[in-house]
Amino acid sequence: MKRIFVTGISTDVGKTIAAAIITESLKADYWKPVQAGDLSNSDSHKVAELVSNEKTVIHKSSYELNTPMSPHAAADIDNIEIDLNQIIEPKTTNHLVIEGAGGLLVPLNEKDTILDIIKSNYLIIVVSRHYLGSINHTLLTIESLKQKGFKVAVIFSGNEHHSTEDIILKKTEVKVIGRINEEPGFDKSLIKQYATKFYPMLQNI
Repeated sequence: MKRIFVTGISTDVGKTIAAAIITESLKADYWKPVQAGDLSNSDSHKVAELVSNEKTVIHKSSYELNTPMSPHAAADIDNIEIDLNQIIEPKTTNHLVIEGAGGLLVPLNEKDTILDIIKSNYLIIVVSRHYLGSINHTLLTIESLKQKGFKVAVIFSGNEHHSTEDIILKKTEVKVIGRINEEPGFDKSLIKQYATKFYPMLQNI
């Protein structure tokens, strides 16, 4: 069974929508290890509202922090310290989609980052969205993962930008799962359309 970790090159690049599409496509389970802020409408809630298959199980986050900040700071406000030993992958015989928080080096505590919760058997999908500086952020993210031996693919989010995407793909030689276009909104029907479109590539990573 596949273990797919979804990370982004920054915040607000479309990780949760990408995670929902992948989850729906593979009828996978979903897990957000660390949720910081917006607990009444968390990423887990959003994915649950967007998938339509009957197989997906949404697993509880290991840490649910009250403040929408970097996890290390949100945990400090809640008077706790995030312990990697308490971030335990849920047991499932299904595929599992795991969504990170922010980018790879977002700190969980004074020592550990999101990168430290990614296991060696995980496939990594990087969500890249075009903005000034996104080429650098994307290349750094992918290079860091490849240096550690991870298998990496990319999803582009937002309107197409040829020169940005071409240079990223030439320099990294990663596979493209697909593109999530700029949409007025996402619902179950649209997520399912993307899920069907992305399925062949997701099967082959």
